[in-house]
Amino acid sequence: MPFHRVLVANRGEIAMRIFRTCARLGIETVAVVAPDDRGSLHARSADASVEIASYLDAAEHVRASRESGADAVHPGYGFLAESGDFAEAVEQAGPTWIGPPSEVLRVAGDKLAAKRITSEVGVPTLPTGTVDHVGLPLVVKAAAGGGGRGMRVVRDRASLDDALAHAAREAEAAFGDGIVFCERYLERPRHVEVQLLADAHGAVAAVGLRDCSVQRRHQKVVEESPPPRLPGAVSDRLADGAVAFARALGYRGAGTAEFLVSGEEIFFLELNARIQVEHPVTEELTGLDLVEWQLRIAAGEHLATDCYKAAGHAVEARLYAEDPRTFLPQSGRIERLRLPGGVRVDAGVEEGDEVGTGYDPMIAKLIAHGTSRNEALDRLAAALSETQVDGVVTNVRFLRWLVGHPVFRSGDVSTAFLVEHPPLSAVPVRIAGGPWGAPWRLNLAPPAPAPPPDVDAVAAERSHGGAGVVSSPMPGTVIAVHVGAGEEVESRQPLVTLEAMKMEHPVTAPFAATVSAVKVAVGDTVAAGATLVELDS
Repeated sequence: MPFHRVLVANRGEIAMRIFRTCARLGIETVAVVAPDDRGSLHARSADASVEIASYLDAAEHVRASRESGADAVHPGYGFLAESGDFAEAVEQAGPTWIGPPSEVLRVAGDKLAAKRITSEVGVPTLPTGTVDHVGLPLVVKAAAGGGGRGMRVVRDRASLDDALAHAAREAEAAFGDGIVFCERYLERPRHVEVQLLADAHGAVAAVGLRDCSVQRRHQKVVEESPPPRLPGAVSDRLADGAVAFARALGYRGAGTAEFLVSGEEIFFLELNARIQVEHPVTEELTGLDLVEWQLRIAAGEHLATDCYKAAGHAVEARLYAEDPRTFLPQSGRIERLRLPGGVRVDAGVEEGDEVGTGYDPMIAKLIAHGTSRNEALDRLAAALSETQVDGVVTNVRFLRWLVGHPVFRSGDVSTAFLVEHPPLSAVPVRIAGGPWGAPWRLNLAPPAPAPPPDVDAVAAERSHGGAGVVSSPMPGTVIAVHVGAGEEVESRQPLVTLEAMKMEHPVTAPFAATVSAVKVAVGDTVAAGATLVELDS
């Protein structure tokens, strides 16, 4: 391996993940650390560290690479990982960029341009454009985004302007690019993705498919490989389409092509030109180290297209500091952290660490492998039963509920799973398989599709701290105050918007009332339970 020292332009779990592969290969590592992140695990785990002003400042990363003597830069995921400008700045500064070339990143990162190329190679895409062209429902998406940031579902024209504004602000905060677009929204598709590897010599390989259908707030929570109950012909079309798109781009490195699947129809969503959060399920299934292959490809090595053989089944659950019902992020000091044995654990924190409001609230990923899907799920369930986190609210109860849910166990999932089965709701008696294995109605038309869970409405109910008091459902920063004292408001009308973990969370009125007092101002940092607004009914 020609690299001596790799700077990881990221933090948390993915930085720790890259450090491990580098250590195994004998490569020194450099951590970058923002001023509000000095106490983090990644900051104390690398061979060296450099403080930077912000994880979104490309010039600061380049400075850190120069000062540390790094001869390569790995961007991880999120932040600037898919920024063509950042890649170009690194390339011009001298270190090797561990990822696709800057010009490829610019095309892949422009979701609209990527969709045009996909259509040219014969892979269908969902319509994009104005509301008149796309129709309702639609989803507003960040052109440079991912991970659910900068996304809003719109079901009526009246809410479109607010959705565009909210999505643009989230996209700007998370990715430094506020460009958004509208796309047709499918109610109950599956979300399936293809892991790609491509070298600089023209070799491209699809090394596995993953199902990421169970999501909350447009973010994945459980992923598995191979996708359950997916016809082989559909799997082949997904892999072929992903490879064709990568070839058309002149792609290099690791990447993931994401698709929506409805029956036997497939629709290309986007290409994530980076390592994915859920990459460990592919690694557990194939025996590959995808980070190692990123390094080898960047060093100019040829991709060995016969370098793996998939076996068994793998499933990953993301352990977050968040409310297990509303999925709103939480913060606090981790007073006790017991992570399980017997499965792979990729963690970004240790006992005693602080989970703040400025970054993604992921604590760890638990990845189980088995000879069958049931065996993998049983191992994951056992691992979750061992998991204990004290000092901060987590979603571990939700994950235990989900992994044991008979509908999830049957593999009959879609992106609407949490619509049909609200978090921590009573588990139905369900016969898996056969003609009675799915919901049915006798001599009646099927019901209209239900919308996704209204997380903000639940948050509003939970934020009603008593007669006339609206409190914060989570720690965060006030980025907008929509009302003033003496103003009359309707039920569900936005009162205050909070930002936490780079996402916006409106807090709404629980009932029609008159505002008697506003207790916060833009820029204030508030704790969970803090009074935001007082109302007179």
